Amino acid sequence: MASNFGGFIGSFFGQMFRSKKLIENNIKKSLPKISENEMEKIIKAMWSNYGRILSDYVFIKNFRQSKLEKYLEIEGKEIFDEIKKSGEPVVFISGHFNNFELMAMEIEKSGVSVAAIYRPLNNIFLNKIMESIRKKYICKHQIKKGISGVREILQFCKKGFSIALMIDQRVSEGIKSDLFGQPALTTTIPAQLV
Repeated sequence: MASNFGGFIGSFFGQMFRSKKLIENNIKKSLPKISENEMEKIIKAMWSNYGRILSDYVFIKNFRQSKLEKYLEIEGKEIFDEIKKSGEPVVFISGHFNNFELMAMEIEKSGVSVAAIYRPLNNIFLNKIMESIRKKYICKHQIKKGISGVREILQFCKKGFSIALMIDQRVSEGIKSDLFGQPALTTTIPAQLV
């Protein structure tokens, strides 16, 4: 119910926070033949998803305490079980799919020593709150994206920690990759750690 309410709030208010033109242009880059009707459905679903993610933070403590396991689905669980069994550090990569914060939380809860790389929020006041929530409920070891974060990553790796990061973050350095016909900087951190 809270997720549905969050979805409603997200689809109603979300459009106030980001330029619709920017969103439409990005969709057209990936789906050049999309109809206006289909594009509207995607945009509405995107904002609904953001609202659902936001509503999850109200229950983040319950997720941490394993009270909401029935709502989580882990794809590739057998691979994850092998990682836990081996005890060797790995690099976990993902994108911003659904509630992406839960990935690092589930990894840490399973007993794998992990540090998660994050990008600070643009709003400095909200960022302090988010950092506190992340460290308390999501993953104790948070690494701020950037040059200083690289040093921390290396320190955690030396201690045998796995690293978790979102591969679709905007970066200021890296290698240029083709993304829908546009050059886009892509992080090389996962490759450098292997």
